[in-house]
Amino acid sequence: MPRVSGLSGLLADTRPLRDAHFRRLWTAQIVTVVGAQLTVVAVPAQIYADTGSSAYVGLTGMFGLVPLVVFGLYGGALADVFDRRVILICSTVGLIVTSGLFWLQAALGNENVWLLLWLFAVQQAFFAINSPARNALLPKLLPTELLPSANSLNMTVFQAGAIAGPLVAGVLIPIIGFEWLYLIDTITLFTTLSAVVRLPAMVVEGGAGRTPGLRAVVDGFAYLRGHPVLLMSFVVDIIAMVFGMPRALFPEIAHVDFGGPDEGGMVFALLFAAIPAGAVIGGVLSGWVSRVDAQGRAVIACILVWGAAMAGFGVAVGLAERWRTLMLVLALVMLMLGGAADMASAAFRTSMLQAAADDAVRGRLQGVFLVVVAGGPRVADTLHGVVAAGVGTAAAAAGGGLLVVVGTVVAALAVPSFVRYRITRSAARPQNG
Repeated sequence: MPRVSGLSGLLADTRPLRDAHFRRLWTAQIVTVVGAQLTVVAVPAQIYADTGSSAYVGLTGMFGLVPLVVFGLYGGALADVFDRRVILICSTVGLIVTSGLFWLQAALGNENVWLLLWLFAVQQAFFAINSPARNALLPKLLPTELLPSANSLNMTVFQAGAIAGPLVAGVLIPIIGFEWLYLIDTITLFTTLSAVVRLPAMVVEGGAGRTPGLRAVVDGFAYLRGHPVLLMSFVVDIIAMVFGMPRALFPEIAHVDFGGPDEGGMVFALLFAAIPAGAVIGGVLSGWVSRVDAQGRAVIACILVWGAAMAGFGVAVGLAERWRTLMLVLALVMLMLGGAADMASAAFRTSMLQAAADDAVRGRLQGVFLVVVAGGPRVADTLHGVVAAGVGTAAAAAGGGLLVVVGTVVAALAVPSFVRYRITRSAARPQNG
């Protein structure tokens, strides 16, 4: 592979965009991710506007997580049996219909919170079916060495949307109302539908004759037991997220440690935006990921950086009483550093699942990946909240980061084959132009 240096070697590797199918999917994602984030913000905002109850808003967590878990696993089983292009078309149509129903209920002045919650659950179910098939098809489009770059490009867009969507929604809700946000989301989804319709057939190797039921899901987990490298890609992510994600502490830290108002404010917003902002910066400067062959070591290194950054965040919070402004800057820098490291780790781990797994189980493993990604931070919210009540926010955040470092080192020593994992570069394949 030609040596790349200078700024061009630091910026994101855009070679995956030479493939016309990936380029259309990625371009569509730019449009749809902001629309999707509008709905993510509008649903809890509408629930609170209708009920005035944070308890009802909190139910969005349960109504969102359960479908992600159930249909993430089942959607992975579907993606290992049926043509993945067909699954993407059907699930995208489902997302369009549910988003359109969000618009309709808002336009009709609905105030039934349960209707809104069940619509949200159905939408999350379609997303959970869509995601494993979408990720499992990338190895059919791109050579192995370009998968980290492709995943970095996808994650950069998603994280940018996670920042821009809430900001845009916060400005637009008082001006145009909920129904127009839902309508924007509905319209933008047609760009994704156009991209997936133009994909070639994505028939699964060895998928004929299988049934996408509970047994298929169980077989997917059994496959993991026999492939410790793939299993460890989930284990280290669970360690990183469960012990090291301090977002549940942000409201208290913003108010108590950095003097923000108890209802939110700028510090609160900056804390929540810092990790995705770091991920976006890491994505923009991700040109190096496609040049890394030792992906196992890269994952370990990235998670160690994440853990150290979260420990540093906790230390900054602990010193905030003495140097408030300086420690706020340091805390934000630590969160951004962690976000950049997490983005790189996720790009490598996703690529390992896509490249090292047999095509016949890629969908199910991507379903498990979705469950881990969705569930880990939610477990962390509960764990950090409980621990912080006993030892304080600074100690909970710093201790969690240290546990990430220790746990990752133990995992690396326990499964050295994960650390030794390297990709084998394939001969350059012609890109779809």
